[in-house]
Amino acid sequence: MLEQCIKNVREQQPLIHNITNYVTVNDVANAILTVGASPIMADDAAEVEEITSICQGLNINIGTLNSRTIESMKLAGKKAASLKHALLLDPVGAGASHLRTNTAGELLDQIHFTAIRGNVSELKALAGQAQTTQGVDANAADAVTKENLAEMAAFAKEYAKKTQCVIVMTGAIDLVADQDRCYAIYNGRAEMARITGTGCQLSGIMTAFLAANPDKPLEACACAVIAMGLAGEIAYDHLTPYEGNSSYRNRIIDALSQMDESMIKEGARYEIC
Repeated sequence: MLEQCIKNVREQQPLIHNITNYVTVNDVANAILTVGASPIMADDAAEVEEITSICQGLNINIGTLNSRTIESMKLAGKKAASLKHALLLDPVGAGASHLRTNTAGELLDQIHFTAIRGNVSELKALAGQAQTTQGVDANAADAVTKENLAEMAAFAKEYAKKTQCVIVMTGAIDLVADQDRCYAIYNGRAEMARITGTGCQLSGIMTAFLAANPDKPLEACACAVIAMGLAGEIAYDHLTPYEGNSSYRNRIIDALSQMDESMIKEGARYEIC
């Protein structure tokens, strides 16, 4: 049962190490807290191995990549992998610059991640497929639709097989795949894309779900995606006529804090393909 995954997070309260971008770092910390886990942010090479050793999961996000933190990401990633911790890579903007694409590739070559979460354009760039990019956002031409769902699910499963990790492709339709199964998830609101950081928040809480459900990485990722999508739906429904992006951002965090097993069970909209 997918909904068991959120119960495990709240019961186990894993500590999650985040090397993430400074645009959304506070929102990531708050999102992790809302699902019952604890965040810690540390990106100096002098301490990342020590910090990640006391955690149960590591979230690496390259959104504001710089030369100083690249080495920190590699050090922390290798230490977390050696300890068999949950490991997630969020390759923000892969395909937009050589630095981002090459760094994400090096991390994948040197570290075995539990999951990779990105938009379609980012994942295509990492997989070496022809793609177009729009900064850190997916290009509209790469969108997952009902018409190309089978094709994109096949791509996600094939890339999962190649990397031996769960592939999470977020967009209007979210895909969560291992080499055998793919969840196509329909929760969420288009308005979520207008708020900076919803993807980064998802990566943070997904790492917590992975840490609390080590034997069910596919289900953990799917449950995290559903929880975030449902939070977006609930938050939107509670907006007043004069509230906009700022209020929506806060209401998503509020909705996440109220999320429980029954809400996941009743509100999840997905199919397995």
